Amino acid sequence: MKPLAEMSREVARGVRGVLCDIDDTLTTEGQLTSHAYAALGRLRDAGLLTIPITGRPAGWCDHIARMWPVDAVVGENGAFYFCYDRAAGKLLMRYRDDADTRSANRARLLAVRERILAEVPGAAVASDQLYREADLAIDHCEDVPRLSDVAVDRIVAIMRAEGMTAKVSSIHVNGWFGDYDKLGMTRTLMQERFKIDLDDERVRFVFIGDSPNDAPMFAYFPNSVGVANVRKFENRVERPPTFVTGGASGAGFVELANLLLDARGAGV
Repeated sequence: MKPLAEMSREVARGVRGVLCDIDDTLTTEGQLTSHAYAALGRLRDAGLLTIPITGRPAGWCDHIARMWPVDAVVGENGAFYFCYDRAAGKLLMRYRDDADTRSANRARLLAVRERILAEVPGAAVASDQLYREADLAIDHCEDVPRLSDVAVDRIVAIMRAEGMTAKVSSIHVNGWFGDYDKLGMTRTLMQERFKIDLDDERVRFVFIGDSPNDAPMFAYFPNSVGVANVRKFENRVERPPTFVTGGASGAGFVELANLLLDARGAGV
């Protein structure tokens, strides 16, 4: 990983959009700071597309799409995208699976949840599970004492044994039925809502994240960025980001925003 300062001014000036994880990338110790939120707004005001790509639930993403200075949001690790049409006053929701499939999968998730809680001491269902449409989130450090790596690996193993896709974020282990991920739904969103073929345009987009479930995004985007705390997961991230910020979490996001805005002559 190269220091973010080594991103060339030419590359930074050509960036057309910023895709960002939320937890421990935009947020700092569970809080969305005023500096990070303002940086998100400044990027959008400067004409860049701003799109959170998160593992957080549908209930949160409804709010984010409507209320935040963003153009859309991908949630539950790629289960859907939401985009608020301000002219029509309507939230557009695009799910990867239809309602019947999601309902059937939720019933299957209940059994997996009970197995994990029975077999992994200290594990708990994430506090935001009630607002989820498509996945199971097991808390490994957000509202519970931090679980060991062995315990986290056991949760992943149970999910995979049950036929699920499992990914580790900085706070949760997320599992779902299906082979989708953050990148797949991001590509769908960009094509359907913005008429952008990411295979042709990926050099003009920056993704910034912090944890193992961001690995497909890190690998796909040539100018991917990790906030400094991504180093905590160096042994778990299959493909690290190209660049890394000096600051951790929200401060790292602000660092990226400042670099991009400065390159465009938009100030910091």
